Amino acid sequence: MTDLRSLLATTGPIDLSTRPADDTPGFEGTKKDALRLLPGIGERLMDSQELLFANGRAGTTDRKVLILLQGMDTSGKGGTLRHVAGLVDPQGLKITAFKAPTEEERQHDFLWRIRPQLPEPGMIGVFDRSQYEDVLIGRVRQLVPAEEIERRYDEINAFEKEFVDGGGVLLKCFLHISADDQKERLGERLDDPTKYWKYNAGDLDERALWPQYQKAYEIALERCSTEHAPWHVVPASRKWYRNWAIATMLGETLEGLGLDWPAADFDVEEQKRRLATM
Repeated sequence: MTDLRSLLATTGPIDLSTRPADDTPGFEGTKKDALRLLPGIGERLMDSQELLFANGRAGTTDRKVLILLQGMDTSGKGGTLRHVAGLVDPQGLKITAFKAPTEEERQHDFLWRIRPQLPEPGMIGVFDRSQYEDVLIGRVRQLVPAEEIERRYDEINAFEKEFVDGGGVLLKCFLHISADDQKERLGERLDDPTKYWKYNAGDLDERALWPQYQKAYEIALERCSTEHAPWHVVPASRKWYRNWAIATMLGETLEGLGLDWPAADFDVEEQKRRLATM
C-alpha cells in the first residue's frame, strides 16, 4: 500500500471546502474491516514502540516521536487518544492536553509552555492541541497584531526543525470535519446526559466563527507544512477511518526509524554461567 503519510500530506495552498471530510483515502474496505484490522495494527505498534523505548532507556538513540492533533471542537482529538494512543504501552507515552494559557504562561513567549512537554528520547508524545492554537485563535480572535501572527509561523517552523534535528519525528494531524458534522456531534452531547460534561457553551461562540477558523487553518497548514514536518489532513467524519489512518501512520513512523535492539552492555555468557550456579 502507498505510504499513508505521503497520501495524506499536504503542501502549498489548500482549500478545505474541497476536501470531503467523509473520504477514506488509502482504505477500500468497510467500517467492519477497519475495526477488524485495528488490533493487528496495535500489536505491531506495541512491538515498534518497545524497540524505541528500549533504545531510549539504553541511551542508544536520540529518536522520539511527537503526534500533534489539531482540529475544530468535536473533531475527535479525545477519541483518537482513546483508540490510538490506547494501543501502545503507557510507560512509553506522554500525553499533553493544552488548554487556554494560564496567567503565568501569558507572561512568556507562546512556545514557553510547549518546550517542557516535548518527548524525551525513546518516548512517544501526543499533543492534544498545540503551539498552533496561538496562530489559530490568535488570528481569528485578533488577540495579537497581524505582524506577530506572521512571526509565529516562522518561529513554529524553526522550533519544529530544531526538534527534528535533535532526533525527533513529527506526525502532525489535522482532523478534518464539516460544519454539519460538528452540529450533529454537539447535538448528540446535548441529547445525552452522559455527555454533558463534554459540552461547553463557548463551543457555540467558536462555531459562529467557523469560516474564519477554516481560513486560519488553511493558512497555518500552508505556512507550516514543511519537508521536515508536513501536515496531514485526516478526514474525520468517519471515526473508524480516523482511528485507522492515524494508527497506520504512527506504525509507518515507528517502523521508519530503523532501530535495532540495543546490544548488551555486559558479558552475556558470564551472566549465564553465574545464573547456572545459583
